[in-house]
Formats: sequence, C-alpha cells, structure tokens
Amino acid sequence: MLKMSDICILVSVAVAFVTTAYLWFVMQQYQEALFTSTWIPSILTFAIYFKIISKKD
Repeated sequence: MLKMSDICILVSVAVAFVTTAYLWFVMQQYQEALFTSTWIPSILTFAIYFKIISKKD
C-alpha cells in the first residue's frame, strides 16, 4: 500500500518529467529541459534516503 508521502513523491516526479518533455519537445528550450531533467533522479534519491531513515527508527 502506498503512503501519502509516496504518492506525493511520485506526483512530483511525474510533474518534473512532464515539464521536461514539454520544454524539450514543445518549447524547444533544450538547456532548460536538461536542467529540469536532473530533478527526477534527485527527487527519487531523496525519497530513497528518507525511506531508509524512517525504517531505522
């Protein structure tokens, strides 16, 4: 079962992905799209970190 925090993280990753795709394909602003695409692994890394921290308690 997904917690509310998991859903929020997945939504934020989806928003970052859609924003990246929009910037790349529609706006053709490649530098901004590349910058935005780095948010996706960063968000997922923080999510994994906080999951590990919460399991230790």
